[in-house]
Amino acid sequence: MGTAARRHARATQVRPLPRWVAPTFAVLALLTLPWIGYLGLTLPRHPMTVHYRAAWVGFDLGLVALLALTAVHAYRGHRQVGLAASATAATLVVDAWFDVVTTPAGPDLTLSVLLAALVELPLAALCVWIARHGDRMVERRLRQLAVRAELAAARAETARRGATGARRRPTRARNRWR
Repeated sequence: MGTAARRHARATQVRPLPRWVAPTFAVLALLTLPWIGYLGLTLPRHPMTVHYRAAWVGFDLGLVALLALTAVHAYRGHRQVGLAASATAATLVVDAWFDVVTTPAGPDLTLSVLLAALVELPLAALCVWIARHGDRMVERRLRQLAVRAELAAARAETARRGATGARRRPTRARNRWR
């Protein structure tokens, strides 16, 4: 592939969200996995409900799936990133709520409130922001993509004309001398 073609390919690679969104959500999904393991090991075995541990671990696995889906859609620049971010925001708010209201008073409740206030709710707000602005960002990036593609095509055409013209000049010069 020539340099003009590489520039054209690079110019057409545009993401609708900032580059940090996809890795951030991927890391969050991965960091949640140890938390699920911790919950699986430390949640009481005999709470009021029979499947208490399974409910929390299953819920957090769903949260991991949504964080990962948001990361994948953001990385690929998919228009569905807003939907994934909306679902993730809702799940984070629900998780914060149930963490706080189901934790008994004491140091665990303090930890639940801190996690809700400092991690889950701010992350949910970020997801809402992504969901609200995702379409606008996609439209803006598509306009940028069109402009970049036009410029790359014009540069490639100029380079092609220059290369074609350079080959013909020696031929013309030789014909003049004959």
